[in-house]
Amino acid sequence: MLRFLKVSWRNFDWILFFSSFILSLVGLSTIYSVDLSRGDILNFTSRQVIALVLAILVFFISSFLHVTFYESAARPVYFLAIVLLIAVLFLGVTIRGTTGWFRFFGFSFQPAEFAKVALVILLAWRIERQARRFDKWQFVLVMFTLTLVLVGLILLQPDLGSASILLAVCFGLLVLVGTKKKYIFGIITMAILAGVVGWFFIFQDYQKDRIMTFIDPTLDPLGSGYNVTQSIIAVGSGQFLGRGLGFGSQSQLHFLPEAQTDFIVSVIGEELGFVGFFIVLALYFILLWRLVNMAYNARNDFASFLPLGVSLVFFSHIVVNIGAAVGLLPVTGVTLPFLSYGGSSLIINFLLLGIAESAARSS
Repeated sequence: MLRFLKVSWRNFDWILFFSSFILSLVGLSTIYSVDLSRGDILNFTSRQVIALVLAILVFFISSFLHVTFYESAARPVYFLAIVLLIAVLFLGVTIRGTTGWFRFFGFSFQPAEFAKVALVILLAWRIERQARRFDKWQFVLVMFTLTLVLVGLILLQPDLGSASILLAVCFGLLVLVGTKKKYIFGIITMAILAGVVGWFFIFQDYQKDRIMTFIDPTLDPLGSGYNVTQSIIAVGSGQFLGRGLGFGSQSQLHFLPEAQTDFIVSVIGEELGFVGFFIVLALYFILLWRLVNMAYNARNDFASFLPLGVSLVFFSHIVVNIGAAVGLLPVTGVTLPFLSYGGSSLIINFLLLGIAESAARSS
């Protein structure tokens, strides 16, 4: 049943909102800088502005829905995600080897982003239904089965980055609920076996190249290792204060591919320097702290694990994206929350925040 919360700004978490909003403005400024090097028409910037306006609207609407709405919608939203993931395989647009987008009137929608919302809500609902009996192996099996259905469909696109985020969220929630160590060890063992199977039977050649490049970027410095090498150069050349917006040689001269998405943090490091990079990390820390605080103060498991699930989505994205940009992790195409270019990603990020805000205000 659709039920709205009473309109009241007094108990609204403005720190959460403004930390994400400032991050979005930093991202918008960086995207504008990248756009400057591509000509007079600011395609990326104009689309991102429209997406930001829609994202803020989605945030406030979702935050004023009562948390019981999300609880009752957990299973329908999950099945909708499955339908969208199946449909995109047949009707979707292929970009850089991944068939993972619907295209409408010049705008794109990525069902894998929506799957993150569906999984967070469903796993929180599953934890609530478990009534704190988290020592049962059946609970672990159900949690991973629900996750693997979405992961399997996303791997068919193939999109290794989004699939890894869903697995990280599931694993993180199992750890946080206090799952027995033997189950955690079993999960890690299965993950290693799955990685071996994936290497020989699932991963595409370009995905294998990314992993090998992570191990040694010098194996193909002008091919698969080029992006990582240029990213590291960009981050290092910014030094303390940076070169200034629009003056980064790596991004402005197009040495850095996908500067507005996968490697936007490299542009920030080059043009805003260590100071800009530190401010971004500080804003992320504040964002995650507010989400964890919401979970701590919640009155029931569903309202507690919703913001925890959201925080795991953001944390996974941050670690994977920045880790890839500085050469510590393989490049998987994972975006940086609120910073990277992408309308569906930005709107989904604010939707996740709105759901977390709803859980906090309804408790």
